[in-house]
Amino acid sequence: MTVFGTRPEAIKLAPIIQLLQKDNRFEPLVVVTAQHREMLDQVLDLFSIKPHRDLDLMKENQDLASLTASIFTHLDPVLKEMQPDWLLVQGDTTTVMAATLNAYYRKIKIGHVEAGLRTGNKWQPFPEEINRRIASVTADMHFAPTEWARENLLREGIPDELIKVTGNTIIDALTQITKMPMPTQIEKLLAQKGILSKQKKLIVVTAHRRENFGQPIKNICTALKKLAKKYHNEIEIVYPVHLNPNIQKPVHASLADTDNITLLPPLEYVSLVHLLKHAYMILTDSGGIQEEATGLGVPCLVMRSVTERPEGIEAGVLKLVGTDTASILAESETLLNSRDTYQRMAQASNPYGIGHAAEKIITFLA
Repeated sequence: MTVFGTRPEAIKLAPIIQLLQKDNRFEPLVVVTAQHREMLDQVLDLFSIKPHRDLDLMKENQDLASLTASIFTHLDPVLKEMQPDWLLVQGDTTTVMAATLNAYYRKIKIGHVEAGLRTGNKWQPFPEEINRRIASVTADMHFAPTEWARENLLREGIPDELIKVTGNTIIDALTQITKMPMPTQIEKLLAQKGILSKQKKLIVVTAHRRENFGQPIKNICTALKKLAKKYHNEIEIVYPVHLNPNIQKPVHASLADTDNITLLPPLEYVSLVHLLKHAYMILTDSGGIQEEATGLGVPCLVMRSVTERPEGIEAGVLKLVGTDTASILAESETLLNSRDTYQRMAQASNPYGIGHAAEKIITFLA
């Protein structure tokens, strides 16, 4: 059984589910909590995944305690009824934390995809750092994306034979998506904004993390506004804005009237990947986009103080810039003004494998 609740989980589990469905050694069951409803549904459609059970737990602006309680009370009867041999989860969401504990209570074996990521700071990212640690304590098999992640698990006392380094399944998914044609809406947007004709450089922004609610998102918006004004004729900033009102309200209040900033609703995944492919650079606080930027070789400034994905920084594609307005502005200007700095980041290597992570996971499970 695979259990997931958000779009990033669905994207990274999709290549595994696809292989499980083709392999007669397995009887795959898919359960979604729908922690994020609309953004999850886009990916289910994209990869032709039909859940066996949809718990449909999303409520507007719900807090972590009520979400966690809902997952426990709604998932447990499903586990009791279906009695899977293994439960497979991915990453660090509230769904992962609650599902792994639930499976542990039921004495069901747990496989954790993308295991071993750490910042060492329980508040950064919040609540994901603790969600991951709980998953690691309960898991029976740890599918680490890199050697760095494996080393983290070994330091925490997890036996080496229970850790398999697989690469990251995001590369498997990206390999599929980049072969698909560019959606018409994205092609029109890029043509209209002068990106396809190289008249302007595209900067893609995503920011939505809980630790960036409040003053940090205001600082980010201030930096974007100043950048847009200073490079008015050279850049187009495109920002698909997360649906959470803690992000929607300040972003639209600050940036809606800036003519070379385009605010979009959240994009379905094919559109997002093609947007990222055409970006000159990316500014993000997202975990997954750090990996996608690395996979695509697009320089990425990470608007966080720490990251659980230092491999991208070591590879040179990512740079931590925090949420201070002056820092975001200075680092963005360096990439716009210094060709040498830009090329060093754009030509970095990808530490996440070549797109065979799902195959390795299936082999180990078998």
